[in-house]
Amino acid sequence: MSGPTSKAPPRVLTIAGSDSGGGAGIQADLKTILALGGHGMSVLTAITAQNSVGVQGVWELPIEAVIAQFRSVVDDIGVDAVKTGMLASPALVEAVADLLTPLHAAGVPIVVDPVAVSKHGDALLAPAALETVRNRLIPLATVVTPNLEEAEALTGKSYPAEADLRAAAEAVHAFGPAWVLIKGGHLPGDAVDLLFDGQDEYAFRAPRLDNRHTHGTGCTLASAIAARLAAGEDPVSAVRAAKAFLTSALERGFALGSGIGPVDHGWTLRD
Repeated sequence: MSGPTSKAPPRVLTIAGSDSGGGAGIQADLKTILALGGHGMSVLTAITAQNSVGVQGVWELPIEAVIAQFRSVVDDIGVDAVKTGMLASPALVEAVADLLTPLHAAGVPIVVDPVAVSKHGDALLAPAALETVRNRLIPLATVVTPNLEEAEALTGKSYPAEADLRAAAEAVHAFGPAWVLIKGGHLPGDAVDLLFDGQDEYAFRAPRLDNRHTHGTGCTLASAIAARLAAGEDPVSAVRAAKAFLTSALERGFALGSGIGPVDHGWTLRD
């Protein structure tokens, strides 16, 4: 006689690029989802040769390979939340938007991380893809998570101070997402992120940590939000929990290689 069958954990699909160094991208997403109690699944969009000092190469996967991975997972396993990361070209953004539209209509939470550059300043999104991200992908988002640099690229405006976070959130919200999380981690002082739904705002503040090993922060935060949404939390609670998870991961970030090391995605498994 067979034993009892365990209930599957929340199913979280990440659509993103690979970071061969393991600090960001698909690898960071899957580690984060596991650490927060979810079952991570992946659609690989690109392969990068990447380490602690930079990105040495990027190879975009064929669109048919992206579509096949998505259909394979969604049609059989299903999803409770989706997170998107590196989508290098306009055609790829269009294809992913087409795939996500039925999930959006069905009420599946979607977290869009509009990845434009790596931690080391290497471009990961073609400039021509920005318009497609604005018009096709962001309107599908339950939460979109640009940092200030990405918000400036998306809106064509500058947001140099903490007082500008609300203006940045309003400008990005005009593209049609349900919620916008503007990440203010590049500003001096405390690390402040602002969540905005078109009417109400919520500020999440954490002390600035004296640790240079911050590779993967954006991927980690977005996938943590997706994991909490998949577990049934509302966006405000999900962002609060994700911010707390990331702050602890940043505090424990460790040296790896000769450059910028990663945050510690596995801290919950060891503490």
